[in-house]
Amino acid sequence: MNKKVEKHYGWIYLLIPVQFILAVLALLGYGFVFQSGTAGVAILVLLLLSFKRQLPVKEAIPLIFAFLCSICGDWFLSHRYGESIRFIYGVACFFCAHVGFLWYALLNGKVRWKFTVILLAAYLLFYFVMLYPNFADKATMLAVLAYLLISGISMGAAVGIRANRISRWTFAIGVGLLLFSDTIIGLREFAGYTSLGKLILPTYYLCHIFITYSVIARFRRMGN
Repeated sequence: MNKKVEKHYGWIYLLIPVQFILAVLALLGYGFVFQSGTAGVAILVLLLLSFKRQLPVKEAIPLIFAFLCSICGDWFLSHRYGESIRFIYGVACFFCAHVGFLWYALLNGKVRWKFTVILLAAYLLFYFVMLYPNFADKATMLAVLAYLLISGISMGAAVGIRANRISRWTFAIGVGLLLFSDTIIGLREFAGYTSLGKLILPTYYLCHIFITYSVIARFRRMGN
């Protein structure tokens, strides 16, 4: 990389520790502002890179959309107050977040269909064995099924992204962490594994951090 470019933009990596600090504060219960912090910083990174013309706007838009949807989805899930419709709204928002990650991945690669089919087969088995018997209403059942399908395809596209090795794997890990977090939500909400709930938010925040790092790593490679 050109040394001048590296010196000028190297500070952007400092936003990654900021995400970690906000995540810790959120886990300590400091409120929704901090809960939305990792996604908010990710959006800031994307805007900065787009403003500096290091990241094409057409690629920044789907990721910004995904992080905004994540914030909305997190709000609905953390402010349910016993209302099942808010759970469905939350699932819908995270569905859209996966659409955003899928959109970005397809701009830079393609779906690995063999991997995707195997992953979806495993998750459909998980759905019908672990979750399906416990649904209280059809709307929730269909919402979770649709979400499962889009998240599997999103993961398949994440592993098929074309980028440098660090950027590619950190993006795939990020989407994988979101999928893992969602799996734990399913087990907690519908299969009674409440003790696993403590894993949901840490993996969710790490998802944002890994994807942010992926974009920065790709941007710096583009500066070579």
